Amino acid sequence: LFCFQILRKEERRVRANDREYNEKFQYASNCIMTSKYNIITFLPVNLFEQFQEVANTYFLFLLILQLIPQISSLSWFTTIVPLALVLSITAVKDATDDYFRHKSDNQVNNRQSQVLIRGSLQNEKWMNVRVGDIIKLENNQFVAADLLLLSSTEPHGLCYIETAELDGETNMKVRQSVSVTSELGDPNNLASFDGEVVCEPPNNKLDRFSGTLYWREKKYSLTNQNMLLRGCVLRNTEACYGLVIFAGPDTKLMQNSGRTKFKRTSIDRLMNTLVLWIFGFLVCMGMILAVGNAGWEKEVGSLFQSYLAWDTPVNNFLFSAFLSFWSYVIILNTVVPISLYVSVEVIRLGHSYFINWDQQMFCSQCNTAAEARTTTLNEELGQVEYIFSDKTGTLTQNIMTFNKCSINGQSYGEVTDPLETQPKRLDFTPFNPLADPDFCFYDDKLLESVKVGDSCTHEFFRLLSLCHTVMSEEKSEGELVYKAQSPDEGALVTAARNFGFVFRSRTPGTITTTEMGRTVTYSLLAILDFNNIRKRMSVIVRNPEGRIRLYCKGADTVLLERLHPCNQEVMSITSDHLNEYATDGLRTLALAYRDLSEDEWEAWSESHRFADKATDCREDRLAAAYEEIEQNMMLLGATAIEDKLQEGVPETIAVLSLANIKIWVLTGDKQETAVNIGYSCKMLTDDMTEVFIISGHTVQSVRQELRSVWLCAHCDTAGRRGGGVGKQLHGSPPPPPLPLSNLMDNISGEFALVINGHSLAHALEADMEAEFVSTACACKAVICCRVTPLQKAQVVELIKKHKKAVTLAIGDGANDISMIKSAHIGVGISGQEGIQAVLASDYSFSQFRFLQRLLLVHGRWSYLRMCRFLCYFFYKNFAFTMVHFWFGFFCGFSAQTVYDQYFITLFNIVYTSLPVLAMGIFDQDVPDHRSLEYPKLYEPGQLNLLFNKREFFICIAQGIYTSVVLFFVPYAVLSNATQSNGVPLADYQTFAVTTATALVIVVSVQIVLDTGFWTVFNHVFVWGSLGSYFIIMFALHSQTLFRIFPNQFHFVGSAQSTLLQPVVWLTIALATAICIVPVLAFRFLKLDLKPQLSDTVRKHTKTQRKPPGQGRLGARGGSRRSGYAFAHQEGFGELITSGKNMRLSSLALASFASRHSSSWIDTLHTQTVHTVCFSGENTKTVIKKKKNFTHTVFLSQNASVTSGSLQEATYRLMT
Repeated sequence: LFCFQILRKEERRVRANDREYNEKFQYASNCIMTSKYNIITFLPVNLFEQFQEVANTYFLFLLILQLIPQISSLSWFTTIVPLALVLSITAVKDATDDYFRHKSDNQVNNRQSQVLIRGSLQNEKWMNVRVGDIIKLENNQFVAADLLLLSSTEPHGLCYIETAELDGETNMKVRQSVSVTSELGDPNNLASFDGEVVCEPPNNKLDRFSGTLYWREKKYSLTNQNMLLRGCVLRNTEACYGLVIFAGPDTKLMQNSGRTKFKRTSIDRLMNTLVLWIFGFLVCMGMILAVGNAGWEKEVGSLFQSYLAWDTPVNNFLFSAFLSFWSYVIILNTVVPISLYVSVEVIRLGHSYFINWDQQMFCSQCNTAAEARTTTLNEELGQVEYIFSDKTGTLTQNIMTFNKCSINGQSYGEVTDPLETQPKRLDFTPFNPLADPDFCFYDDKLLESVKVGDSCTHEFFRLLSLCHTVMSEEKSEGELVYKAQSPDEGALVTAARNFGFVFRSRTPGTITTTEMGRTVTYSLLAILDFNNIRKRMSVIVRNPEGRIRLYCKGADTVLLERLHPCNQEVMSITSDHLNEYATDGLRTLALAYRDLSEDEWEAWSESHRFADKATDCREDRLAAAYEEIEQNMMLLGATAIEDKLQEGVPETIAVLSLANIKIWVLTGDKQETAVNIGYSCKMLTDDMTEVFIISGHTVQSVRQELRSVWLCAHCDTAGRRGGGVGKQLHGSPPPPPLPLSNLMDNISGEFALVINGHSLAHALEADMEAEFVSTACACKAVICCRVTPLQKAQVVELIKKHKKAVTLAIGDGANDISMIKSAHIGVGISGQEGIQAVLASDYSFSQFRFLQRLLLVHGRWSYLRMCRFLCYFFYKNFAFTMVHFWFGFFCGFSAQTVYDQYFITLFNIVYTSLPVLAMGIFDQDVPDHRSLEYPKLYEPGQLNLLFNKREFFICIAQGIYTSVVLFFVPYAVLSNATQSNGVPLADYQTFAVTTATALVIVVSVQIVLDTGFWTVFNHVFVWGSLGSYFIIMFALHSQTLFRIFPNQFHFVGSAQSTLLQPVVWLTIALATAICIVPVLAFRFLKLDLKPQLSDTVRKHTKTQRKPPGQGRLGARGGSRRSGYAFAHQEGFGELITSGKNMRLSSLALASFASRHSSSWIDTLHTQTVHTVCFSGENTKTVIKKKKNFTHTVFLSQNASVTSGSLQEATYRLMT
């Protein structure tokens, strides 16, 4: 068994249809368990967890002390009642959460699966599936475990899966069985299959699998293309069979789920510190009173020993002081009442429901409401300083539409009449019965060009109908459904379809289209597959007339370099069009073709076959073969696809920026796409001082580029301050070799930073991370492109480590989960990429624009309410408790309480709990629309101004002042006061009732002053609590209770007789005035002399003028930005041409630029932009001068970049 365990760690052996053999390795079952408790373990485990909290252990310790009669002057129920209440509420909450986890686990574990057992298929629950079982999957079923695909109903053992739950991608992917098992489609054949798989142990790598199948004395290599992972869904495949390799917690889905981190707010952490301070203060007070007790017993108490001896076991004044210390610890423990923690949880729960109920965060289109998936982070929403956002599906809709194109130097897609508010949509139905009715295009000139038979236009759309890897399904005559790996290719093929070039079907060797109503079948000779180095794909086809032609589409930066020299004129015009499309935020592709002779084709085909069969350096050989044929092409034109931004994204980012929130975009897309989206959503603007692009491939180059950023920013700042830029540069020293945190803090101006994934990998290294953080945080916007999910999490952790700021991560895909879990607050978008991000998040909604309401309204209110609640709570409890401290000096330090034990028990549970809860749940300083109109209102939370150590000391100082007044004013008045019949009022119970009544009235008046927004609940709770005090007090001093419990209620009628005395009410009124008047005076002076922004906003009841309607302006002037981007993987072309009926595409290219509006957002910035690009490649610079022009300086990594050359370049840039 020990040998089996060692073998299990190094590799996994699985034998098909042999449970007895597989059980030797003790592999995990397929049962998933995310719950924490069961019926037997719940009570002990939950109590153990709860008593790990310092506060609960502290109150348990106090309860034990109260059970010792020698030191306790309070009954045990004064502590056990609130402690039991807290433990019960928390236990119910934990039990409820675990119930839903059990419910979710049972739902998954009890799903049915068809398992091959003893030659027949039997229905089994997922939890009963074991490693080595053979499972049958049917269309649209979830994959139960990580399976090795054995066979399917599709040709060549293919099947199609959707992996949205794994990697966030909604496009379908193809998987293929090993050829030797692809014919085992019959259960009888599979029952006799006894192959053995030797593979890697369980791991979290979704895109990698390595193993070997041994069967019939032969071995077959296994890759990720042969695996179906748990969480995938079978699509467009009738059925398939798979062998279970990993089950349950060993599956890659569960290996990637990771542990959810327990998140605590900054207020929670501050409260823990304050509680420790308060405990120290409590110990100090106990020691002072204990010393007083020792002195009193020694000097005064000894005089009474003859008739009032010490209680057993006290035998000297020191031991009496020791017991007195613990007695006062018990009495004074209410400075941190346990009800504080209950109240905090109730308030947070109320705030969570407000988020769930907010109709303005409800999306009617997808019928999705906002959801607070946690109740512990609401106030943290009001303190966010950094937002880390995904791009695709979060900022954009991930829906591609064919927007514009350039054909033979002619641009199409512009609205013919710019004065039309709603341009007329073209109707393709009369022209083409196979057109997609959902396709939108508005430029009729392109349709006319197709109708008149323009050869270039026809060739343009012929290329789009042939050069792709899309699969087509014809459900009925003329009803075509395209299955594309990315929405980009689907949009291009759909555009060709509507303009008369309809892709109908494909086989491994042919492509069938309908061209202008005529069916044409092309021979597919080769697919030159896409990868992210080539940035293009090509197909070679033979038309029915026998002519061989290569069609190519790809990034303009690589395709234009491979054109025939005769294309110079059209290339220049097309380049201008590409630049315009990129600045409009569109994803662009260039299209070209080349005619091949029969001899050229035969010669290249032979070299291609040789490269394809090579055993070493196969990828390099294929790339060289592709490079050879993709030369001297003829340019056809370019396409422009729009990935529309979600509604309200630019406005949301602008508002959040005004709230001093820095937004970083972390995306897997290319640099060009990321930059263009940055301009589209107004993260980047033409008025920024500079946009820096970091793209170094080595540690030294990245460090040099970061320091060059400092140099340019420093010189720009010096120039703005009148330091003489040119003079400063020539005489300035080289950039400092040390971290620049202190230097970057002095930088002024608006900068943006764009960094590539390979550069980011170096920037995240330990010796450079501080320099990167200081540089990036000095910029207004940061975009990280081509980053991995792990890098996203690392960037978040870096900011948490160095800036100590509250971070928020927002995304919609499974690839965003690590980032969402790493941030202080994780937000999931319920969009196009599955629900994994939502399940891992703390908050979820369907639109990015709801983020501003979540932060600026709910977050700000939650922070405001929690701070006001805590300030008031600490105030009232110090006012309540410190009276005992002053009384100790007048009662011989005997640990006698001022109030009776019932008042002590009910003060925080009944008399003062509901009013402060109402304030903590409903209070607001300004209405929600004002919070959005004045984003600067958000800054106090970021600066932690409303509740910090200073505010805490102010609160306890006010509480101590109130306790002094509440004790000494009644003491001074009642010590010489008499009743109307001459009987003195200076008795203990009269003093206790007067002080308690004054305390309840004072704290009630204080809550009235602190409440800024009154609701019905506030009125009912404030006045109801005040009334309940008098009702309960009269009841406790009634004769009825005395008759029932004569040993418990001694002071019959004391409350009635005390409160009938006018001097008592005058004393209460005097104490209230002395406590409240200074507070009122201070607040009026502060409001008049140093008002806060919220005070000013409240004064201005005049509604702000709404921003003018937004309209689209012309293309933004700027440097040439390629709009190319890609969205899918390589490898699909090879499957198509190898005789496998592939259904998915393998290339998507595109990018974005900016869309301008005439709204108020455009007036936020007024400066000229300088883009400094540090590129690892030779780069052409195209500078176009317009109204707002852009300076672009490209510094080649291949050149020697010295500090002197940087200074000279910066000097020329600045001047």
